[in-house]
Amino acid sequence: MRRMDQSVIDKTLEQIKSVEKEGEGNDRVKEIVNRLLEDLFNAMADLDITSEEMWIACDWLTQAGKNNEWGLIFAGLGIEKFIDVKMDWEDEQVGIYNMTPRTIEGPLYVAGSPESFGYAELETVPEDNAERLYMSGTVKDTNGNPIPNAKVEVWHCNLHGLYSHFDSTQPEFNLRRAIITDKDGKYEFKSFLPVGYSCPPNGSTENLMSLLGRHGARPAHIHFFVTHPDYRKLTTQINIEGDPLTYDDFAFATRPELVPPIHRISSEDAAKYGKDEAFAKIEFDFNMVKEKIEAPEGENHRKRASVVL
Repeated sequence: MRRMDQSVIDKTLEQIKSVEKEGEGNDRVKEIVNRLLEDLFNAMADLDITSEEMWIACDWLTQAGKNNEWGLIFAGLGIEKFIDVKMDWEDEQVGIYNMTPRTIEGPLYVAGSPESFGYAELETVPEDNAERLYMSGTVKDTNGNPIPNAKVEVWHCNLHGLYSHFDSTQPEFNLRRAIITDKDGKYEFKSFLPVGYSCPPNGSTENLMSLLGRHGARPAHIHFFVTHPDYRKLTTQINIEGDPLTYDDFAFATRPELVPPIHRISSEDAAKYGKDEAFAKIEFDFNMVKEKIEAPEGENHRKRASVVL
């Protein structure tokens, strides 16, 4: 079958646009929706997408919403990755180069984590059979100067691959804390090495990944927001060295600069570091960039979960 005539597509698009009322609604929404419809209708013609396939897609979209999986789908399709790529490109156009790379936030941040000064213990309840982790470092500017009073928000999953707030079996803010750096810009936290995890089994994301011939799993990682009133917000995460999926992340979040080495400290040597147990040690510094008036905003104001205790 030959491709549908372009004139038929264009006439249909014009009919749809013709019912818009001048001066009503939102011009930006109109512009985006009309462009996406144009691209979709042309794809339907180019690929001969059938009505049955479109209604299957409609059912899948509906179920994905019911499952609350759109955050995962944004990650798995690479949409969130492209948002980062676009923001990096925009920064570079005005001479901003992030020494600590940004990478995806994901859908599982919760605002309002308990704050402490210099040091925090992330576990509200101890995690059995976990490998102890102490992670520390300095928040610096692009010249290497320490930044006191920066806020380092950190969150990661438990050994079942689940995040507090979204997992009702965990207390609020388990494995979530906010650390204010000391006068030397230093932070440290105690936790454990998290694990990687997969998308919900038989969910919308996993089904889509399977149809694409891909997996729906993430390597072990730890998320961070780093903020200070005088600097651009940094959204990033580190991967845990040695995870088999570190460079095969379904969310495309891995950057080589964000895979710090892990040093295992024996119980015999722990005292040299002021600790009383064997532990894994990660040292990682964050570099923040000064705000520029002409720069695009380095933060998006997406809707995020929050808890006030």
